[in-house]
Amino acid sequence: MKILAIETSCDDTAVAVLEEKQKKLKILSNIVSSQVKLHAQYGGVYPFLAKREHQKNLPLVFKKVMKQAGNPKIDAIAITSGPGLEPCLWQGINFANDLTQKLKAPLFPINHVEAHILANFIDRGPTSIKFPAVGLVVSGGHTQLILMKKFLDYKILGETRDDAAGECFDKVARILGLGYPGGPAIAKFAKNKKNLTSLKLPRPMIKQKNYDFSFSGLKTAVLYEFRKQTPETQKSRQYLEALCAEVQQAIIDVLLSKTRKAVDDYGAKTVVLGGGVTANDELRKQFKKAFNVLMPQKKFCTDNAVMTAITAYFHLKKGDKPKGEIEARADLTL
Repeated sequence: MKILAIETSCDDTAVAVLEEKQKKLKILSNIVSSQVKLHAQYGGVYPFLAKREHQKNLPLVFKKVMKQAGNPKIDAIAITSGPGLEPCLWQGINFANDLTQKLKAPLFPINHVEAHILANFIDRGPTSIKFPAVGLVVSGGHTQLILMKKFLDYKILGETRDDAAGECFDKVARILGLGYPGGPAIAKFAKNKKNLTSLKLPRPMIKQKNYDFSFSGLKTAVLYEFRKQTPETQKSRQYLEALCAEVQQAIIDVLLSKTRKAVDDYGAKTVVLGGGVTANDELRKQFKKAFNVLMPQKKFCTDNAVMTAITAYFHLKKGDKPKGEIEARADLTL
């Protein structure tokens, strides 16, 4: 069985072909065409600009992927239907609808958040997870805690009430003039812990007895802290390193605390990470120390089509059937 997958939920045009042969999975081809350089000049993603790039890139990326895979016969097509930026989602869906006619293959809509969770099983079997489990998806658009009582069974415990963690990283980086995307830029400055000071930022909602998140207040606290400094201090490498280290640790502290509460309350045996922010080295290090944790390879944390393909694979194995008309669902939930 060969699955063609397409992912266009945000600013990455991703296409992959995944093969199952004798119960083993193999990635035949995987290409991600990034728009980071294009959107960096604006400090964030512009949906209709991203849509235009998807329209231009999809035929090119598809052709390259199929060639790399040896132009195989496709048995199923998987497309991200949500959540995400609606103009971008529609571009992928429309392209996939055309392909399902040309390739004579059924089309399966895939939940982007679920795909981030199942990215953990690209290189390991589903038996590697012990239940109950708590999933933590952390990206530019999502920060969610999810209870998993069994494989492919989800219940959202908590989510962000405003800015997601990745969005907070981007906005803080913009305030500090560090560029886009913000997460890697802040992580780079945060590496030098020799410059840690008594600088202390809030940990929003960390003491509340729920599983929800809020990072808008942290971004505002950074803005006020930065504005009260002299221009010389604002440009100081030492100051920026200290501030970035504190921002990064504040976000990690909240994520750790909320995850710990969910683990304790539900007796979870495994923590499953997913999403672009989970590529952060410091976060990975601290979660590995705190929990029995599954983490995707860093290259599969950010948006890619392999995670879309493997999600379709598991649902096919479950016996799920292709849907009828597929629509973009920007606010799709698990």
